[in-house]
Amino acid sequence: MPAMGRDRGGVAEAGTAAAQPAATDQSFGPLPEDGGSLGDRVHRVLRSAIVELRLRPGAIIRKAEVCAALGVSRSPVAEAVARLSVEGLVRVVPQAGTFVARLSLAAVREGAFLREALEGAAAESVAGTANPAEVAALRDCLERQREAAESGDGGAFYREDARLHETILGMTGHRTLPVLSRTAWVHLDRARRLMLPVPGRMAESLEEHRRIVEAIAMGEADAARAAMRHHLRAVLARLEEVAAERPELFS
Repeated sequence: MPAMGRDRGGVAEAGTAAAQPAATDQSFGPLPEDGGSLGDRVHRVLRSAIVELRLRPGAIIRKAEVCAALGVSRSPVAEAVARLSVEGLVRVVPQAGTFVARLSLAAVREGAFLREALEGAAAESVAGTANPAEVAALRDCLERQREAAESGDGGAFYREDARLHETILGMTGHRTLPVLSRTAWVHLDRARRLMLPVPGRMAESLEEHRRIVEAIAMGEADAARAAMRHHLRAVLARLEEVAAERPELFS
């Protein structure tokens, strides 16, 4: 079994003799008091930590330490890990342990394909129907992104980025689309986190978002779809570069 560094948050990096920067209980965040069964809540906490890269690709998840950090028994942790395995977010290796799955470039490309199909169609559709309140909501997202970019707050920028895209999907009136977006391209969303520290990336993304919103506001359906397509393909192209630069994070 590879040597592993330990830490108090239940996470260590696989395949290295030395520990990576120590995780703490903050890697997981607090356990929600409501929102489903205990297993559902543990799943949500671990899933968020993985998608947000607080638990890095290749890290080992020690169930006993997760139990201690979240104050729960082994049963809901085992249930959560099983669900994460089905989602492709963790890898369970007999006699070795449970590891955060490395990023799959194939899954990232598939997510990008699905996202372009759905969000391109959504942008085209809402460009003909958006009302002033909806356009104002999109512009509010842009303003918050601008503030986050200026302050260098990648986490806040990412949240507002996600809110803008979910808002556009929600504007279609198809209620399942925003929910679908949280699962259909989860591997793409996870990989996108690697791009936020890249100098100038937030400013570029903000400008791409601005073009999408302005096309929607002007009722230019073809331009809205084209702007969305350009934005999403630019994201994938940059992720291909990241994969070449950081092969240790990809399977």
